[in-house]
Amino acid sequence: MPRLSSGQSSTQPKTVDEDQATPTRCGHVALIGAPNAGKSTLLNRLVGRKLAIVTPKPQTTRTRLLGIAIEGPAQIIYVDTPGIFAPRRRLDRAMVAAAWSGAEDAEQTVLLVDAARGVDRDTRRILDRLGERDQGSILALNKIDLVRRDSLLTLADTLSREGRFDLVFMISGRTGDGVNDLKRHLAAVLPQGPWLFPEDQLSDMPERVIAAEVTREQVFLQLRDELPYGSAVETEQWQDKRDGSARIEQVIFVQRPSQRAIILGEGGQRIRAIGARARAQLEHLLDRRVHLFLFVKVRENWVEDRERYAALGLEYDV
Repeated sequence: MPRLSSGQSSTQPKTVDEDQATPTRCGHVALIGAPNAGKSTLLNRLVGRKLAIVTPKPQTTRTRLLGIAIEGPAQIIYVDTPGIFAPRRRLDRAMVAAAWSGAEDAEQTVLLVDAARGVDRDTRRILDRLGERDQGSILALNKIDLVRRDSLLTLADTLSREGRFDLVFMISGRTGDGVNDLKRHLAAVLPQGPWLFPEDQLSDMPERVIAAEVTREQVFLQLRDELPYGSAVETEQWQDKRDGSARIEQVIFVQRPSQRAIILGEGGQRIRAIGARARAQLEHLLDRRVHLFLFVKVRENWVEDRERYAALGLEYDV
């Protein structure tokens, strides 16, 4: 199974593609866009494995996530970023700052626009900021399977005329249409250089963090609008058993006792359902048996807790 997180490796950085005897390429590609533009779905499609959680709820992604893929002699390091929107709270500001930081550090930036939604206010803010940069960007009109062709062409023409983009791709992260074309282009334009990660590594995020995200996805999917935005999941214990299985203990943090009751459900039915689905996802992801234990704790105003931001990889003072 490909590795999810980094570790010690005796392998030297790859500098020449062994099959083609051509110099290797490597670089970071930031995926940015408004909330629900489809960045996480596209990342999973580009990497070929589910790494980022996907829900209909806006602002699901809270921090940067690296997804690593190989395309010929190129190693492409995709940076899935939080959706960019007008921030109101500290957590909002930290997420937006993480998104722009990911874009500024990358060799290539891909702006995803939900073709069905068009250019909303959040996308317009992103376009205005991209216009202030010297570096060009790539436009990817996403969800083309949901849009009539004439409307799609009109949107592409309108955005192309703004002159901020080197190329425009029409894709669907959900179906895969056009994604390979985008991937091949990115592989061709990244700078020459050694690969930064082993060939079988898919992400730099530790398995315990990815495991927490899997459970948070199930919390969002099963509770929908019942639970407010302010919930978080952390993996507190991880034990590798002798039989090859993993024993994982996680805590779901909420801000009020009433929210704890919602997650537990009557007689604990809801927390058991969340655990069962998260465990199935983790066993598929880790390719081994998982014993998952979930606990729900009330931590009032955790969204102002500096330690929680550190755990999420977010800057607190922004």
